[in-house]
Amino acid sequence: MKKAIPVFSGLLSKQGALLMDARLIEQVADLMHDTAFFIKDASGRYLLVNQSLVERHGLKDKAQMIGRRPCDVCPGDYGRIPTEQDAQVLRTGQPIVERLELFWRRPNVPVWGLTSKLPIRDARGQVTGLIGISKDLVAPVSREDVSPEVARVLRYLETAYDDPVSPSSLARKAGMPPARFARIIRRIHGISPMQLITKTRISVGCRLLRETDASIAQIALDCGFADHSAFTRAFRAVTSYSPSEYRRLNSSSAPMAMASAARASHLHDL
Repeated sequence: MKKAIPVFSGLLSKQGALLMDARLIEQVADLMHDTAFFIKDASGRYLLVNQSLVERHGLKDKAQMIGRRPCDVCPGDYGRIPTEQDAQVLRTGQPIVERLELFWRRPNVPVWGLTSKLPIRDARGQVTGLIGISKDLVAPVSREDVSPEVARVLRYLETAYDDPVSPSSLARKAGMPPARFARIIRRIHGISPMQLITKTRISVGCRLLRETDASIAQIALDCGFADHSAFTRAFRAVTSYSPSEYRRLNSSSAPMAMASAARASHLHDL
């Protein structure tokens, strides 16, 4: 009699083992030369990495990273910050999506990129690990362009999306003229500051619609919109769905949620 094989909804088993053919994942990930790809267990240790990530750290073999955390292979803040990010995602189950930060491109040469980390859950909804990418910025942006002030403003937007923020107010916080601020934002994200504000708010709205029972009117206010109508107009423009349609379609459909999130990341002028 054949032994029953347990089925999980995520990539990892309860014990943190990969449930997919690691060789296949690696073959695909190794084709992403401008992107660091990784899968980590519930303790934030690398289970799988692509060649690009290995080369960024000046290492020769993937085995030098497997079983270790970022703080074990990268010095200073460049190891501490991602390790703390991992702990946050694993503890809260909340994803990090396209966060601007500095990371290694090769030893001792940090570059700007966008990092995303998504929790992996088992069939019971428990977080068993995370999967992520750190993608180099498409356009060359110098450390002088992306000053600490600009980076701080972008991190501020991640949590202050419900404030009455505007492109001009963000530019003031960065200490630069609105036109220059807009150019930098477009080089980083490929969209305007207003589009970035809208994208941030809609992304949060998507998460609240999926993960909470709050009313759409309350979510609209929580995301910084004046009212239900304003939220619905912006939401439909970005995702092609009304908030109620999105909630119904995504309440139990991860693939649809991912498709809608992909649409939300390619904003048109609103």
